[in-house]
Amino acid sequence: MLTGRESLLRLIGKRRRSLPSRHNLLSTPTPNSLNLDVNDSGNLISPTRDNIRSPETPTSPGNSDDLCLSRKNKKKRRLTQTTLLQWSGSKQSEDSPFIHPQKQQQQQQSILEFDDDSSSEEISKTVALDEANGDEAIQTFIVGRKFSDIQDLEVGAKICLLRHPENIKDPNAIKVLSSDSGLSEMLGYLPKDVSQCLSPLIDQYGLKFEGTITCVPKNSSEAVPVKVVCHKMTSDGWKESESAGGDFKLLWEKVLQVVEHQMQFPPKTTRYQLNFNVLVQEVLRSCSHLFTADEKTFLESFPSLSEDSQRLFIRLYTRKGPWFRLSNISYPEVSDSLQALKNLTVSGFMSSVEDANDLSYQKMKEITELLNITELRDILSVNKVFSRGSRKRDLIDSLCSYYNDRTRMDIGTMILERTGLCAKISSTAESLIWRVERLFFLNGEQDLSSFVLLDLGIIKYPTYKCIDSDQIFSDRAKLLAYEEAIEVAQLMDESLDSEDSGTVLKCIMIAETRISSSSSSESALFNCFTAPWVYSKMVLLGVSFLENQKRYNQAVYLLRRLLSCFNCDGRRGYWTVRLSTDLENMGRPNESLSVAEQGLLDPWVRAGSRIALQRRILRLAKPPRRWKTPTFPNLIDNKIPEVTIQGRSLNCEVGMKNRFYGEDGEQCGVEQLALQYYNGEGGGWQGMHTESSIWLTIFGLLMWDILFSDVPGVFQTRFQTAPLDLDTESFYLTRKETIESQLERVANGMAEEILIISYETHRGTACRGVAWERFSLEELRAAVACVGGKCVASLCRYLAQDYRSWCSGMPDLLLWRFKENGYEGEAKLVEVKSEKDRLSEQQRAWLLLLMDSGFNVEICKVRPACV
Repeated sequence: MLTGRESLLRLIGKRRRSLPSRHNLLSTPTPNSLNLDVNDSGNLISPTRDNIRSPETPTSPGNSDDLCLSRKNKKKRRLTQTTLLQWSGSKQSEDSPFIHPQKQQQQQQSILEFDDDSSSEEISKTVALDEANGDEAIQTFIVGRKFSDIQDLEVGAKICLLRHPENIKDPNAIKVLSSDSGLSEMLGYLPKDVSQCLSPLIDQYGLKFEGTITCVPKNSSEAVPVKVVCHKMTSDGWKESESAGGDFKLLWEKVLQVVEHQMQFPPKTTRYQLNFNVLVQEVLRSCSHLFTADEKTFLESFPSLSEDSQRLFIRLYTRKGPWFRLSNISYPEVSDSLQALKNLTVSGFMSSVEDANDLSYQKMKEITELLNITELRDILSVNKVFSRGSRKRDLIDSLCSYYNDRTRMDIGTMILERTGLCAKISSTAESLIWRVERLFFLNGEQDLSSFVLLDLGIIKYPTYKCIDSDQIFSDRAKLLAYEEAIEVAQLMDESLDSEDSGTVLKCIMIAETRISSSSSSESALFNCFTAPWVYSKMVLLGVSFLENQKRYNQAVYLLRRLLSCFNCDGRRGYWTVRLSTDLENMGRPNESLSVAEQGLLDPWVRAGSRIALQRRILRLAKPPRRWKTPTFPNLIDNKIPEVTIQGRSLNCEVGMKNRFYGEDGEQCGVEQLALQYYNGEGGGWQGMHTESSIWLTIFGLLMWDILFSDVPGVFQTRFQTAPLDLDTESFYLTRKETIESQLERVANGMAEEILIISYETHRGTACRGVAWERFSLEELRAAVACVGGKCVASLCRYLAQDYRSWCSGMPDLLLWRFKENGYEGEAKLVEVKSEKDRLSEQQRAWLLLLMDSGFNVEICKVRPACV
């Protein structure tokens, strides 16, 4: 995979079905600053001479050595569509697989089964409060009907409420019982949000609730509307409760808040339907300035659609598409798919095709994907069209090649006769809902499935306050520019997949012309939400693409453009190393040396990039280029200890990960072999293969309260696992006093105590860097106890000051051993390398930094034993 591709994929997230600006982007002439073109075979055409204009050489940069990878080894991007509405354990249809991002808890039920579940998976509810005859009345619903044996209900039937604290899913659960039956049979549960508010009132103040069924739904599994009344126990009972203090008033105010919130949503709303409406409503509330009046009217009309229409739209939106056969659409919660589709089409949320006159070539090409092989062969056979292959793709290509003005109606009719009515999400709806999701989650990796994971308890997000500050997108123009940048990024990604070099070059040129406006004027906190920042990632990918084609002169031009446009950016180090490397590849060592020397003067060149530039200077700065040999004490004076061990090699193929026979005769990697050595003749060490993971976990646990402290602007959504400024300098500067106070406690021997409290308090809560599943509390305690407070504090300080630069590249192994008293211990960090491996510059930087901080570090080289 080309360097920078993975980062771009994370930025794009789930690919959009269609790109609104695709035609405009590809048809608009773009200045060809790179002087590049492709021939008919898609190969780059070399210019006759190097006439690439060079921007002013900036002050500098650094990171590791040549990372260019052959395109032959690139990994195809796997497109998975998170349907969110089907749980991973259930059998899924081909066009709506739910791929869960975590490898936890396989479920055998669909999400819809959970919708009716007691307490934690109920359907949304509408609650209305009124006063009737001096009693406090609440209109709510009975959910979880599948837990009741009573299927037939009557309007006016009497009910009562009973607390169910033994419920393992929700200790606040409240049962709904039938009062008409002497046996008080259970009808279901109150919705979770309601029971959370009412259960403390019942428990603490002894309030009793009775009521009646106000309506009976057609489907026995649907939520049942009820009216529940809180009768006063004495003539002044309610007043006595109110006079009990502020707690009662706060609890009752919370009930009113739930009522007010749930009045926005109609009854019988499925869980995913509620989540979708919440998402749209919250974005319209907080970002209304980013939508036109027509766009807001369109989005606000969604809740007024029928229940079936809302559910069908959300179901189809979360599927891959873009087209769907009505005959294949069947969901138990949608009673009439055809009518729902008609309503969605009329309201503009979907478009449909059922007549060959409406079938353009592009629509025909997309709809043929819905045909199976048998149907495709039938159409080809009727039209006597020969296909050169038997695969579905070959059949579709043959059919498309036969489609022209003369055959259009016949082919279109045959296709629609087999597919029936076809529908797709309208371009307007797709574009606006994509924007809503992006504004809500602030990334492309999260979507509606995040709600499901939260509802099911699979992911638990930290507790923090979202304190308003400046808007991420201050005006609509900036948002539209950012959206178009994401479109260009997706276009480039798709073109790399299809090996369309011409479009790749077009995207590179578009990105290069649009990074000229530096993003330095933007807040560093929100830089990653600007169009220039997105284009910079594309330009870097373009550098890797051109380097792979040996077009170093164009790659040098792009790197100089990046360095001239982004003066305060942590990526400057890597850009400078690439620039220096490419100049040397072009046979310009003097210029390469000058770039490396200037790079060391750049305060944004850090970590492995700085080490890489220093090593390049030591290699290039020899007479007659430089008569005085430069000295870098950190490289020359600090010699990293090494130890060499032998192992029986299983394979020695170039490009393959080395495998060895361990001491027990089983196959293992170099890291496991090294662990066996250190545990035996290496000194009786205990240890594990951790790399950076354990240290990021320790950092997250020790700094938890600081990470999620009240800082304006750093928390924008409820689905964050870290503050937005963690990768910036402002993280440390904004919290310097509290960070240093915490690190002082760590250095003074309180690390283990802080770790234990944090682990037990937040266990299982998602936090960036914290790997709950990998390390036990005992292993984490052993690590901080044996490493020592001062070393742990020093490491955490580096992460707090520059998390982005130091969050990777740490040594492979963490070893520890306790002394005889069982309390004191020592630790060692080991980087393991096989015979042909060498340290990356980031790994070297970490080892040198750890040595300076007092850590015991070592390089363990593993070579095959002589036969």
